Amino acid sequence: MKIISTNIAKPTTFIWNNKEVTTGIYKKPFYDAIYLGKEGVRNDEVSDRTVHGGTFKACYLFSEIHYQYWKYLYPNLDWDWGMFGENLTISDLDETQIYIGDIYKIGNTLVQITQPREPCFKFAHKFGTTDVLKQFIEHGFSGTYIKVIEPGFVKTGDTLELIQSAKNSLTTAQLFHLIFAKQKDQNLLNLAINNESLPARKRDKLRSFLKLN
Repeated sequence: MKIISTNIAKPTTFIWNNKEVTTGIYKKPFYDAIYLGKEGVRNDEVSDRTVHGGTFKACYLFSEIHYQYWKYLYPNLDWDWGMFGENLTISDLDETQIYIGDIYKIGNTLVQITQPREPCFKFAHKFGTTDVLKQFIEHGFSGTYIKVIEPGFVKTGDTLELIQSAKNSLTTAQLFHLIFAKQKDQNLLNLAINNESLPARKRDKLRSFLKLN
């Protein structure tokens, strides 16, 4: 896996339900190194820090391999890297092969896989329809947020080197499915709620779905 594009955004406003909303989802290729800090990407717009940015969502990665699927569904959109609001577009990132808690070296940074991206109304606005929310969930490939353990610069061409594999974990794809599944796999729930790579609030929410014996 390697970075094929670094992407950042300036604030963009739009009207949603008669209210003005500001978003940082309209990311564009930056063509230069970007700095990954512990709370976010330097000079990148994060409008709502209750759902983006911070320790467990410092940076968002999305896979280049999924672009063709979405281009087929939405051929009339203005396509470029960063379309999904990702800071880093990654070649060959496979959510079925990366585990919550895995630690990677990228450039001179050290990062940890934390949680999948859950689509919201801003994502729907960018694609022009709320249908995309269901499509994104059903497709099952969400990209992943990361925690920045050691801040630093990353650039196009930098590779992702697995430094430490998570133990007793689940894949990003498994967690994404688990979050939206009506019937939640109890074994996966136990793996998730005991994984400290996930924020406490997320684990507490998942814990509520455990069935008492």
